Amino acid sequence: MPTRTVLQQPDIARALTRISHEILESNRGPADLVILGIPTRGVVLADRIAAIIRDISDGTVDSGSLDVTLYRDDLSRQPTRSPSPTRMPESGIDGRTVVLVDDVLYSGRTIRAALDALGDIGRPRVVRLAALIDRGHRELPIRPDFVGKNLPSAQGERIFVRLQEIDGEEFVSIQGALD
Repeated sequence: MPTRTVLQQPDIARALTRISHEILESNRGPADLVILGIPTRGVVLADRIAAIIRDISDGTVDSGSLDVTLYRDDLSRQPTRSPSPTRMPESGIDGRTVVLVDDVLYSGRTIRAALDALGDIGRPRVVRLAALIDRGHRELPIRPDFVGKNLPSAQGERIFVRLQEIDGEEFVSIQGALD
């Protein structure tokens, strides 16, 4: 299957910087902002976004992780995976702006599960969504507020996000479908 690289490390860094600026502008600063990553790679991206926001705003912004494994509606079709820890800021999420971060937005089912998980934890004032890659093919009416790259793809294609902290290399590639 042919594979082509669509983003290199500098492209990913630029996309995350742009997303961070857009989040700050949308929120009118860092006040009451919480950045939550969805495991696995969404957590790394959320931590990077929070760090960029802290640098450019000279403010504080909380970050954490939100495991959605047990909230998924497709567990019988997905490979079994151990839940990751959910890390919430000590100040919680009630009344705050929560930005969920994921690496690839596809069907929308992971985000639906994240919304269910958030509801069990608290009540944010507003929830926004940031995705490094939006590949389309939504099954649910979910749309990202902040996108690194729109990458239209066929349903049989696969998107791979590799991040230095997890994979030891950094790029985004798309692998073609079998004919």
